[in-house]
Amino acid sequence: MPNRKRPQLSLWCAAAALSWACAATAADSDLSVNARLLLAARNSDAAGIDRALSAGASPDARNRLGETALVVALKKKDVANARRMLDAGTDVNQAAVNGITPLMAASYAGDKEIVERLLAKGADPAPIDRLGKNAITYAAGEGHAAIVKLLLAKGVDANGVYKNDLTALMWAAGYGRTDAARVLLEAGARTDPKDNRGKTATDIAREGGYAQTATLIEGWKK
Repeated sequence: MPNRKRPQLSLWCAAAALSWACAATAADSDLSVNARLLLAARNSDAAGIDRALSAGASPDARNRLGETALVVALKKKDVANARRMLDAGTDVNQAAVNGITPLMAASYAGDKEIVERLLAKGADPAPIDRLGKNAITYAAGEGHAAIVKLLLAKGVDANGVYKNDLTALMWAAGYGRTDAARVLLEAGARTDPKDNRGKTATDIAREGGYAQTATLIEGWKK
């Protein structure tokens, strides 16, 4: 005999699915359009970002940490959604509460194209965050030599001194980023400055066990 319970089960499943969808829609509508944008960015939800923007979300909306959806995407290395927010017109100089700007986040993440787009849109490479770092120190410390070069071309001082008397070269040295160190040296970075402990970039590289980087810096002839 045919199983007469199956249509009822199917109907129950459909009703449950509809109920779930309605609940999700209701929950979504409980959030402000700006909150929906930020949630979508946090979840790397491209469709959700588009829906929120279409519904009138501000591209400059910020979460409780002061981060825009652009910064959220960059911190997650979500390049596609970072592009989406740049296309939406997000303020490229809007810093989070901790001072992190989109350019700092992109320089840390290492996406050269995004850094180029930010700079083309007027991103300022000068700001310092609460850790005393800026875009070039993040790029140097992560070893993103191409981004270091871009920032230097925008006028960033290769011998700029930051918190604890650290230079970008010292940040590169401290993580064994030989290629980034070479770019800085070629741009005129000095090898003799000392940090607040009295350590040069060479000392810092040796301290970290980065012999190749230390040898490069120590033997550099201007």
